[in-house]
Amino acid sequence: MEQVSQFLNEHGYMAIFLLVFLQQIGIPNPATNELMLIFCGYLSYTGIFGFFQSAGSSIVADILGSSLIYFLFYSFSKWITEHSPRWIPLKGENIERMKNRMNKRGMVGIYIARYTPFIRGYVPVVAGMVGLDRKKMLTAIIITSITWNSGLVLLGYLLGPYWSIAMKDAGAVEHIIVAAVLLVGIIFVGRYFRRRQLKEN
Repeated sequence: MEQVSQFLNEHGYMAIFLLVFLQQIGIPNPATNELMLIFCGYLSYTGIFGFFQSAGSSIVADILGSSLIYFLFYSFSKWITEHSPRWIPLKGENIERMKNRMNKRGMVGIYIARYTPFIRGYVPVVAGMVGLDRKKMLTAIIITSITWNSGLVLLGYLLGPYWSIAMKDAGAVEHIIVAAVLLVGIIFVGRYFRRRQLKEN
């Protein structure tokens, strides 16, 4: 986390953008995006960063990175299925199984996965491979990017007065915060789909 902190101090909002973007396209960072964004929220509380600039940088990076991965796998899914390259641990039968699962669970499963740490980064890959509708996937990417990233920055901001206490057990705090963001995200998505259903009826 010290390396990330130094990188943020030196490069500001560009660092936030790069760290989030790189992790979304599969390049790991010294610290998870979740912990980094919570820290950015704390920096917003101290006045070093601006809240909206921090959230905005991460949201744009998340949308661009996730969309890029989705479109790449969407465009080359047929070639990947036929050739099964070693660098992608997905075989044709596995892709079909995932496609059937996704069809059963619908978009709710996509939203829940996008609100789940460690799994959310793989969602655009799987969605692209199974040929999920582009409009639906882009809508999911935009909604979850806005709520997930701004939620983490906000929680870091709210933790500001208690930061030194929270950092004594940073791992536990991160799990609690991520669970809270996940819960809020699920509630938001539930309300979104409920409104859509009411409109359709």
